[in-house]
Amino acid sequence: MIRRSSFFLFFFFCFAAENSSSSIPVNVGVILDFDEVGRMWLSCISMSLLDFYAAHGDYKTRLVLHTRDSKDDVVSAAVAAVDLISNVKAEAIIGPTTSKQANFVIELGEKAQVPIISFTASVPSLASIKRPYFFRSRDSDKTQLKAIAAIVKNFGWREVVPIYVDDLYGVGILPYLFDALQAVGASVPYQSAISPWASDVDILKELYKLKTMQTRVFIVHMLPSLGARLFTKAKEAGMMSTGYVWIMTDGVTNLLSLLNDSTIDSMQGVLGVRPCVRKTKELKNFRLRWKRKLHREQPDLVDAELDIYGWLAYDATMALAMAIEEVAGNSTNLVMKEANVSSNLLLETIGVSKNGKKLSEALSSISFKGLTGDFHFVNQQLQSSAIQIVNINGVEPKGIGFWTSERGLFKRWKLNSTTNVYSTSQSKLATIIWPGEPTSNPKGWDIATSGKRLRIGVPVKDGFTEFVKVTRNVKTNITDVTGYCVDVFDAVMDQLPYDVAYDYFPFANSEGESAGTYNDLIHQVYLGEFDVVVGDVTILAKRSIYVDFAMPYTEASISMVVPIKDTKNDNALIFLKPFKLDLWVTTFCSFVAVAFVIWVLEHRINKSFRGPPSQQAGTSLWFAFSTMVFSPQEKVLNNLARIVVIIWSVVVLIITQSYTASLSSLLTVQQLQPSVTDVTELIRNREFVGYHKDSFVKEILIGLGFQDSQLLNYTSIEECQELLSKGSENGGIAAAFEQFPLVKLILARNCSNYASVEARTFMSKFPNQKKIANNIQQFKTRGFGFAFPLGSPLVPDVSRAILKVTESDVMGRIEDKWLSTKSICAGQANSFSSSRLGQHWEELRTSNSMWSRIVDFFRIFNQKDSKWHTFRSEVNKGSTDGPYPHGEQGADSSAVHEGSVELADLSPTEHSTDLSPTEQPHQEVAPFGIDILPTNPKQLMPTATPINHHHTN
Repeated sequence: MIRRSSFFLFFFFCFAAENSSSSIPVNVGVILDFDEVGRMWLSCISMSLLDFYAAHGDYKTRLVLHTRDSKDDVVSAAVAAVDLISNVKAEAIIGPTTSKQANFVIELGEKAQVPIISFTASVPSLASIKRPYFFRSRDSDKTQLKAIAAIVKNFGWREVVPIYVDDLYGVGILPYLFDALQAVGASVPYQSAISPWASDVDILKELYKLKTMQTRVFIVHMLPSLGARLFTKAKEAGMMSTGYVWIMTDGVTNLLSLLNDSTIDSMQGVLGVRPCVRKTKELKNFRLRWKRKLHREQPDLVDAELDIYGWLAYDATMALAMAIEEVAGNSTNLVMKEANVSSNLLLETIGVSKNGKKLSEALSSISFKGLTGDFHFVNQQLQSSAIQIVNINGVEPKGIGFWTSERGLFKRWKLNSTTNVYSTSQSKLATIIWPGEPTSNPKGWDIATSGKRLRIGVPVKDGFTEFVKVTRNVKTNITDVTGYCVDVFDAVMDQLPYDVAYDYFPFANSEGESAGTYNDLIHQVYLGEFDVVVGDVTILAKRSIYVDFAMPYTEASISMVVPIKDTKNDNALIFLKPFKLDLWVTTFCSFVAVAFVIWVLEHRINKSFRGPPSQQAGTSLWFAFSTMVFSPQEKVLNNLARIVVIIWSVVVLIITQSYTASLSSLLTVQQLQPSVTDVTELIRNREFVGYHKDSFVKEILIGLGFQDSQLLNYTSIEECQELLSKGSENGGIAAAFEQFPLVKLILARNCSNYASVEARTFMSKFPNQKKIANNIQQFKTRGFGFAFPLGSPLVPDVSRAILKVTESDVMGRIEDKWLSTKSICAGQANSFSSSRLGQHWEELRTSNSMWSRIVDFFRIFNQKDSKWHTFRSEVNKGSTDGPYPHGEQGADSSAVHEGSVELADLSPTEHSTDLSPTEQPHQEVAPFGIDILPTNPKQLMPTATPINHHHTN
C-alpha cells in the first residue's frame, strides 16, 4: 500500500509534466531494487526532477520516469532493460543497482545506443574498455583502493588479506587492489572469497582459517547484508580483539546507517573509507526536505538516513535532464528507431535510438555544482574530490582523516595545502580506536596461534664454536645452544616491541652430527621445517632466492690471513728509504743552490768565505750542510744572506723532522709485515691456500683462479693455525681466506703471528687483474644475517631491532664475551713488558715512602746498562779491558752488579784531550750516591740508551 501511494505521487508528477502544453515528454527508464534503500534512492530521483523543473519552468522537455524492479537479480534487470528500450522507447536508463546487473544492461545500452547512467556500480572493469554509452556518476573503486593502500603504508603493514564477496562486485577489484598494494610494498598472501549465499557456519569456518594465519590486516569488500554477518561472526571468533585490523571499502561504509546497533557494536575499531562530501547549506537543506517528503510518502522509513548514493542519484538525474534539454534544442523527434529485423527473440527486438549519440555527447559536456560537489564527467566517469577515512567508535563513525591523489593522507581539510603522496607519518591521521582498544598501533601480524612457538634452526659445528655451540646432556637429554650468534639473536628479540616465543633446534642427524651444509640448513626454512635460521650464516644472493634475510649484524668483507715476518733488518740501506730518489736529488740541489747564494752574497765582504776557489766552494757547501746539525762557525754579514739563512733554516727543519718521522716509522711500524699481500702471487706460484670446510669461500677461490688441488679445508682455529705454521712448502698453507668475523677470531687467538689483508686491499694494488676483480665482486657478501621465510613480516622489525642492538653497547659486550682478545692474549702481553720504558715501576712501587721512592728513582736512573756493548765484557768476563782500563773507582769489576751505586770516572785522556790537567773539573759526590755532573758543557758526553723491540714468533 505504501509503495503504491509513493508511486502514485511519483507518476502524478510525471503525468502533469507530460500534459503540459509547452513541454515535450521524454521517456527515461529507472531500474532499481525496490527494497528499503532503493525506494529512498527513487525518492531522491523524483526530488531532483521537481527541483530542476521548478527552477527551469521555461524548458521545453520533461522527463517521464518509467521504473522497473530488478529484484536483486541479473536476469530481472536485463528483462527490465529490454522492456524499457524496446517497448517504452526510453532515451536513457538510470541504474541498475549492482555491478553484476549493470554489466549486462550496459551491453544492451551499447547495442541500442541508449545511455546507461549508474550511480552505484563501482567495479573498475565496467569501464575498462571503451563504452561510449555507459556513464558512471561516481568514482570507480580504483580511487578508494589507493586510499586503502596509503593507510597500509602509513602503518607499515607488509601483508594484507582481502575478504570479498564471490561475485563480480568482489572479484572485480582484485587486480586493482593488488596493483595498489604492490605500489606501497605490501603483498597479499591469501584471498578469502565468501559466497553471497554463504551460511553463518561457512563464514565462521573461513574466519577460523584466517585466524590460524599470521596476517592480521583484512580488507572487507562486500555489501552491508553480507558484511553485517561477517563482522558479527568475526567478533564471535575472537577476531575483533587487540592486534587485528579491519578496513572496509565504501560498499559497507556508505551504508552504515542500514546496520542495527548490535552489528555496529561488533564493528568497534574498524576503519572505513568513503567518498568525501563537503557539508554545504544546499546539502543540509536537501536533507531536511527529503526527510519531510519521506515522512509523508513512506512513514515506515521515517527513521532512515539518506546515504551518499541518494545524493549521487539526485545529481545524476539533474545531469540527464540538462543533457536531454540540450539535445531537444536541436531535435523534436526524441523516439527510438525500430529494429530492422523481425524476430521472436527478445534481444533482436531492440531498436537503435536516433538521439543516443547526441545525448551521450551532451552528458559528457555537462558541468554544474551538485549536492556532492562539482559534477562533471571525465572519460564518462565522475571524479571524486577526496576519500574520507572513518573509524567505528561508538554509535556513529568518527572521521579521522582524508586522502587525495595529490596530497596523500592528511588529518584536517585545509585548502591550498600540499603534502607528499603516501605520507609515512602516522600523525597524518587522528587518534584511532583499534579493535580491543589497544594503546599502540597494531603491527599487522601475529607469529603464533594456539601456543605455537618459532622453531629456530642452528648449525652443528666441529670448529669455530664461539659463534654457535650445541651441547647435549646425555643424562637429561637437554640441548644447550650458546655462542656469539645466539646471544645477538636473543638481544635482537628483546628489542622487539612485542614478545616472540621460540626454541632452538640443532640441524643434526640421529647421531648428533651435522645434517648437511649451510645451504641445506637454509633450505629447511624454505621447506617450512624451521621458522628462522640463526648462526654464522652469510647473506648471499643465491640464498635470498629461498629465504628473506634481515639486515646483517656483522661487517661484510672477505680477508686473507697470512703469517707475518720481521723486516727490520732485511735491508742495510734502510736509512735511504724515508725519501724517494727525486726528493733526495731535490734536497741535494737545494743545498748546492743555498751554498751558491750565500757565496755570492758573502764572498766579497766576509773573510770566512775568502781564499782559493776550492776553499770558498768548500766553505759555502759546509755552511749549507752544517745548518742541519749545529750552528755554523762562519758568520754571515749581509742582511740578504741572513734572510736566506733564516728561510733555509726553516726548510732544513722541515726536512730533518720529516726524515726522522719517516725513518722512525720504517724502523717500528714496518718491522712486522704480512708474508703475502698479493693473491695473484699465490695463484702464480701455485701455493696452497685454506678455507673453512663447507664454506662458500671455496667457490670464490676457484673463481679467482685457484686449482682445486691447491685448496685445503679446515674445521677449527687450531687446525688453521697448524696449516699456517707449516707453510705451503711443508704441506700447510700460505694463506687462509675467511670472512671478517672468523678472521677476527683467528687473529684473537694469535695476537702476533698472523695478519689479515682484505680482498679489496690486495686487489687495489693490482688494478689490471680484471678477471680476479670481477670474481671478487661476483662473490661479494653482506655479512652474517638471520634467515626467515620469504615474505615474513618479522624481517623489517628484526632489521630495526638489529640497528638498535648494533648502535648500543650490547653488541660490544657480546663481542667482548666471545670474540675479544683481552683474555686470550693476556698471557702473551706479559712477555713484551721487558722491552718497554718504565720497566722498574714495580720496583719503585714497593718502596715504603715517597722520599725512598725518589731516592730509588735517582739510583735507578744512575745505573749503567749492562746490556750495552761497552759494559758487556766487564760483566760477563770480569775483564778490566774496555773504555775504563782501571775499573770502576779502582774496584774489582766482579763487584759490579745491577743494584750498585757507581760514580762516573771521566778520564782526561779519554774524554778531555783539549783540557790541561789543571782545568780538569772537580767531581763531587753528593749524598745518597747521586752523581754531580760536570758543569763544563764540553765534558758532557751523550749516552744512548737503546729501546729494544722484541718480536715473538
